[in-house]
Amino acid sequence: MTTASAISDGERAAERPAHRDGNVLRWIAAYTASMIGDNIYYIALSWAAVRSGSPAQAGVVMAVSALPRALLMLGGGVVADRLGPRRVVIGSDVVRCAAVLGVAALLWLASLGLWPLAVLALVFGAVDAVFMPAVGALPARVTSRGQLARVQGMRGLAIRFASVVGAPLGGLGVALGGAAAAFGLAGLLIAVSVPLLVSVRIGELPPDDTAGAGGSTAWRDLVGGLRYIRHHRVLAPLMLAIALGDLGFVGPLNVGLALLADQRGWGASGMGWVLAGFSAGAGAVSLLLTVRGRLPRAGSLAGCSIFAGSAAVGAVAFVPSVVGAAAVAVLVGLLTGLSGALCGALLQTQSEPAYLGRVTAVAGLAGLGLAPLSMPLSAAAIGAWGTGPVFVVSAAVCALGGVVALAAPALRRAELPH
Repeated sequence: MTTASAISDGERAAERPAHRDGNVLRWIAAYTASMIGDNIYYIALSWAAVRSGSPAQAGVVMAVSALPRALLMLGGGVVADRLGPRRVVIGSDVVRCAAVLGVAALLWLASLGLWPLAVLALVFGAVDAVFMPAVGALPARVTSRGQLARVQGMRGLAIRFASVVGAPLGGLGVALGGAAAAFGLAGLLIAVSVPLLVSVRIGELPPDDTAGAGGSTAWRDLVGGLRYIRHHRVLAPLMLAIALGDLGFVGPLNVGLALLADQRGWGASGMGWVLAGFSAGAGAVSLLLTVRGRLPRAGSLAGCSIFAGSAAVGAVAFVPSVVGAAAVAVLVGLLTGLSGALCGALLQTQSEPAYLGRVTAVAGLAGLGLAPLSMPLSAAAIGAWGTGPVFVVSAAVCALGGVVALAAPALRRAELPH
C-alpha cells in the first residue's frame, strides 16, 4: 500500500519518462553535486595527507574511512528505513559539508598535522555508512516502479560525470589555493545538494508499514531485514551474486591495474587510458538504460553479463599493449556496467519499500565496505604470484556470481516492471 501522496506522485511519474520528470531531475542534480563534491574531497584529502606526512601515513589516512563504513553499513540501512531516506541523505550532506568546510577553515588559518585529516576521514566513513543505504532507498520514493531501471541509468551517468569532472576540479582547486581551497570547493558543492533535496517530493510509506513501527527496536529491524532478504527467492541469490562480483572485481580494477601498468611500462598515462576505457563502456550502458528505460529478461541478462564480464576482467592481464588493454576495458565497462545497473534495478523493484535501506546496505557491504579491505591482499598476492594468476582467480570469483544468478530459477526469470 501507499499513501495518497505517493500514489499521485507515482501516477505523475508514470505519465512521463524519468529523464523528463522534474522531480527526478532535481534528485539527480542533488546527487550529482554531492558526488562531484565527494571526488574533490578525496583529491584534497590525499594531497593534504601527502603534504603532512610520509607516503605510508598518507595511505593510512586514505584507508581510515573504509573501516567505519564496513562496520556501520548494516546499521546505516536500519537508520535509513526508520527515519526515511530523504531525511537521512539531507542530514548526511549537512554533516559532511560542515566537516569539510571546518577543515578547510582550519587549513586557511594554520598548517594541520595528520590527526585532523584522520578524524575527517573517520567522520566521512561513518556518515557514508548511513548515506549510501539512504541514497539506494530514495529512487523508489521518487518515481514509479516502471521507471526505476531508467533512474539507475541516470544515476550511473551522474557517477561517471562526477568522476570525470571532480578530479580536474579538485586538481584545479589544489593548484590555485592548496588543499584548503579544494576542501572549500567540495563543501560548497555538497551544500548545493541540500536545497535541491528539500525540493524533491517523495512518496511516504504509511505509518503501520514503516520500519520501526509498533515499538520495534533498531536491533529487531536489523534482524528482520536480514531475515527478509534470506527468505526472499530473488534477493537472497542476488545478494550473493553481487557480493561475489564485487569481491572479484574491485581488487583488479584498483591496485591490480596500477601494478599491471607499472610492470608493462605503460606508466600513469597508460593506466589512465585503461580506466577511461572502462568509464566509457560503463557510461554507454548507463546512457542505454536512460534512453530505453527497460531491458527484457533482466535476471538472466544480469547473470550472463556478470559471467561474460568476468572473462573480460581476466583477459586484461594478458593483453600486451595499452591500446588493447583499453579496448578490453571498454568491454569490461559495458558488461559490468550492465550487470550493475540491472542488479540495482532488480533490488529496487523486488524489495518492499520499507526494507530498501537495509537491502541496499547489505548489497553495498561487499562492494563498498569489504572489497576495499581486500586490496592489500590483492597487492600481496600479485607480489607473490604475478598479475596473471591473480587476475584469473579474481575473474573466477566474479564468474561464480554469474553462476549463482543463472542457477537461481526465481532470479533467472526475474523481470523489470513495464
